[in-house]
Amino acid sequence: MAASTGLPAPSSDIIHRDVPVFPTVALSAEAAPFTPQGADAWQSDADRLFSRCAAKLRVLRADSAQLREELNLLFDQLISENFNKVLEPNINIEAESVCALLKNASRLVPLSQEHLVVKLCKLEHHLLNQLKVIMDEQTLDVLLSYITRALKVCSTWTHPGILQALSTVVYGNGPQCHQHLDDLLGEDGVLLLYSAPSQPDMDLRHVALTCMANICLRIPGQPPLDEEHKSVCFSVFLKTLQASKPSNTDDVFYCMVIQAALKGLHCCLSGGKWKFGGGEEVGSVLAALKKLMFKGAPGVGVDWPSVLYPAPLPQYESPCPDKPAEAPKESDTAKASTGNKKRKSRGKAKKTSAEGSRQVDRDEEDSAPRASHKLGSEAEAKSSLLYPSWKRCTSDSEFSDPEGSAQSKLRLSHARVRQGALHCLLAVVKCMEKRTLYGYWSSFIPDSPVGGAPPPTLLTIILKDPSPKVRACALQALSAMLDGSRQFLAVAEDTASPRTSYTPFSFTLAGAVRELHRALSLALMAETSPQTLTQVIKCLAHLVSNAPYRRLKPGLLSSLWKQIRPYVRHRDVNVRVSALTLYGALVTTQAPLPEVQLLLHQPDGSTGGSSFTPQDAALSWRQREAQPQPPRTPRDVDGAPPWLLTLCASLVSQPRDDQSDSEGGAAGAMEPSPVRLEALQVLSHLVRGYISLAQASVCDIGQLSARCLAETDPSIQLHGAKLLEELGSGIIQQYRAESDVPESSRVPISQVVQFWTEVLSGPLNAALQNEQHPTLQTSACDTLASILPHAFAQLPDKTQLMCITVLLGLTYSDNYLVKTAAVRALGVYVLFPCLREDLMFVADTANAILAALGDRSSNVRAKAAWSLGNLTDTLIVNMDCVDVDFQEEMSDMLLLKMLQAATRAAADKDKVKCNAVRALGNLLHFLREGQLSRSAFEQPLEDAVRALVKTVQSVATMKVRWNACYALGNAFRNPALPLDSASWSGDAFASLCNVVTSCKNFKVRIKSAAALAVPAHRRCYGNDKRFGCVWRSLATALETSEDTHDFLEYRYSASLRHTLSRALLHLLHLSLPQDLPTICASLAGEEGRGIREHLIKYLQVEGGGEGEKEACGDTFNRQQRVQTLQQTATRLKAMKTEEESSRDALILFLEDLLKACEEP
Repeated sequence: MAASTGLPAPSSDIIHRDVPVFPTVALSAEAAPFTPQGADAWQSDADRLFSRCAAKLRVLRADSAQLREELNLLFDQLISENFNKVLEPNINIEAESVCALLKNASRLVPLSQEHLVVKLCKLEHHLLNQLKVIMDEQTLDVLLSYITRALKVCSTWTHPGILQALSTVVYGNGPQCHQHLDDLLGEDGVLLLYSAPSQPDMDLRHVALTCMANICLRIPGQPPLDEEHKSVCFSVFLKTLQASKPSNTDDVFYCMVIQAALKGLHCCLSGGKWKFGGGEEVGSVLAALKKLMFKGAPGVGVDWPSVLYPAPLPQYESPCPDKPAEAPKESDTAKASTGNKKRKSRGKAKKTSAEGSRQVDRDEEDSAPRASHKLGSEAEAKSSLLYPSWKRCTSDSEFSDPEGSAQSKLRLSHARVRQGALHCLLAVVKCMEKRTLYGYWSSFIPDSPVGGAPPPTLLTIILKDPSPKVRACALQALSAMLDGSRQFLAVAEDTASPRTSYTPFSFTLAGAVRELHRALSLALMAETSPQTLTQVIKCLAHLVSNAPYRRLKPGLLSSLWKQIRPYVRHRDVNVRVSALTLYGALVTTQAPLPEVQLLLHQPDGSTGGSSFTPQDAALSWRQREAQPQPPRTPRDVDGAPPWLLTLCASLVSQPRDDQSDSEGGAAGAMEPSPVRLEALQVLSHLVRGYISLAQASVCDIGQLSARCLAETDPSIQLHGAKLLEELGSGIIQQYRAESDVPESSRVPISQVVQFWTEVLSGPLNAALQNEQHPTLQTSACDTLASILPHAFAQLPDKTQLMCITVLLGLTYSDNYLVKTAAVRALGVYVLFPCLREDLMFVADTANAILAALGDRSSNVRAKAAWSLGNLTDTLIVNMDCVDVDFQEEMSDMLLLKMLQAATRAAADKDKVKCNAVRALGNLLHFLREGQLSRSAFEQPLEDAVRALVKTVQSVATMKVRWNACYALGNAFRNPALPLDSASWSGDAFASLCNVVTSCKNFKVRIKSAAALAVPAHRRCYGNDKRFGCVWRSLATALETSEDTHDFLEYRYSASLRHTLSRALLHLLHLSLPQDLPTICASLAGEEGRGIREHLIKYLQVEGGGEGEKEACGDTFNRQQRVQTLQQTATRLKAMKTEEESSRDALILFLEDLLKACEEP
């Protein structure tokens, strides 16, 4: 038996006050199992205090004689305790307990005890704010009812405290407060009363505006506040921003009022579209925000307009010489001046004559230290011209004063107002229609200054504001304005000399682009705050992505290219990433751009000259950059890959040389993941737009991608696969029929085959089978689809079989993204010349596509329909190029399934329907007479044609109707279709006749006219009544071919007339005696003269039109068209008919056309 031993009790002086002391227990097998003491033994002091107070509140009675003293004591204990979970992470107080305590307290405190009411409101604010409690609806209703009754009953002196509690209770709960909103925001609501600009008590006004802002605040996942109450709040916020400061109000406290109004305005504008009125309201908001953007900014003294109006030219604010820039009142700084005289005199001595010299407002931010430079007098003079005023600042930081002067507080408050105004401007830009916003560009983005002081704009803030956070907010607003502005900026042009009489808008807009480049380049040189510097580079990326550099004088990108290069070596990771993003924008915009091609050709990214910025001490962190490079010969330069490609490849694959990075890292560590991902993005953009410059490094890029695919980081793997896809797509572009790249300049086929052989034998196979990362599988499928068809044919047979087998298997994946990509890749493969004649592959692909067409995901069905369209295109090509055995060996059952599946897909969504009707047209063209005569095909055939007819007549998108018209024309090419006897043929012709005369879209009308001209025999048009209907429809469409209310349709009017004229002459060529009366009737009178003019133009024009090739399968030249017309006239002369007068009139009409064509 084991001896029992006792453990000595620990010394009492080392026991923590929160750790319970357990009694000594003998260790033995018979001892009772260990059980801890009560759970509250491990609670924090705050938990125990809260539990104790909550328990006392539960037992208190409203009629107790000591109620007031007890409540006072309990409230004081709770308010004095710190419940902040950030400082005390062990606090574990449940939200239900807090809600129960507040409900009990509000039940016990009568409204007659005003001091207790105020203390209860303070407790509500304290607990809800520090514990971040999400209240249930019952608690919210109880507290709101109590607060609204308190506001009606209690004295005015209690209202600030009550409203503070209200602001905390309604925070993010606006939609749930609908029962009380009328009392608060109604016509006589207390919040409207206290938030009005006429309210003299600034404390009440501030807290009332805060309440309204918190009511408008929308928490993600919750419904927004109703528009009625939101509009009421919006009006109050706007009036507050427009009102002037009362004369007896402290500047700092008034800034707090403005900040509350700005916060509320931001809550109203966030997360939705603009719903607050028309142009007058928009202009009022923008005018108020522009005024506050410069609140307290030194050197800005202008008379601000109350409303901004949309205009293409700048609205210059009038200077206000009698009204100096806002400065703190003497009363505000007197106290600080008396106690800080020596400090103040020092600041006065350091103040320069330039009004732009500022103290750096660190505004709660960690501002990066300014780089110090010892410059001579000439250098200082030059610097004063180049660098922003805040960069030339020499005074101490305002926070260097340990006593915190009133002037420093006022500058901080002004900076917060400017920051809030810019946040609101960003919200306005995001919620407003781009077209509406463009009218106000000139108020925020200047063009090139002509002379005098430029008007204050966003660029003024970016260059001159002393606060990095304010500058960053201005850059964010400018980036939002530039984002998506490509269509607007496309008008800009300055390649031609401007007219002397007036400045065209295109030249003004080009000046704005140049001014943006100039100002942002200055900001880039001067900025040292890494966070703001990142925003400068991102803003430049937005500008580069949207500006039309082909229409601007070259040089803008060259200077930017040189200037941005050092920032790829910056210490801050975010700056490096944004610099790479800018390079990505440079190689993406309007690629290939001649200026960028020259820049990429230059060695080492240099453009001549030297570039030194104030941040160079922080930039050079790669030792190899500092090492001298050996001279390079012209031959080396021509054969070397672009500098940017080499840089990005090194960032992805090579370890860092030293540990100068701000993020540190172990020796030999790779670049941070964001830098590597962005470098891979730049490589993808580069090979997409400038494949001719990157083709010398094709195999190196393949090895880099393979290395990325072999890594464990899914993001790196994904971007590696994307790089392969872009490289493959770039090679395919070189080999397209319409490519103007000479064969000698293309990537050799042998090199492409070698590249894909190495890639497909590497880690791409593992990516294709990585079911844990379906996104990677999807990208790998897209990579397989980017193989050059000519190269695929030369790959080893086992490699080809592997690609096909993997894709066929992935079409049955459970993940819809993988299935979509696999089906799309098969749709690409089925067009390959080496595979389209393989009947087994075509059949396997067809079965996989048919299975995907029944998927529940519309994206999968859309790609399946696209692939089915490609497969049926292949059938048509094989029908013309391969012997008849292919058409005969194609399974009738498979064709029937394809026809039925395409018919069902034609009733799906538009993105499925547009390719389903294409497949139907091809299938109806492909079917042989033996198949059409079988009873199994009879009903599916009619269903397919009627599906096309229904689509032509539907209100679907124009692309769908365009494809449906083309599909009917494609079906009409099949001579085996019984167009003369089928019950559906009349509906088919009627739908096309209706569309050719009534559709507003000219491309749809072109395709319908081309379809009506497809049948090669007169019998296909049916009886003379149907033939006459077709003729009259075409003649009417030709007469109205210029009638449209959409200016964009005019570019297709010539092609429409060409196609209609071709169709009319085709019908004349096929006409029979019974058709002549109808034809002659339409050719008589004014209508006939119009038709004659259009036909003459058609006969005389050289070449063919868009519609003619679609109509007749080939393009007729002028001589062929005239020859066909002569044959028609000869045939009519030999025709025997009872309607000789009609025949003779038609012959005279044709001879007149021939005579007109012979005239010079």
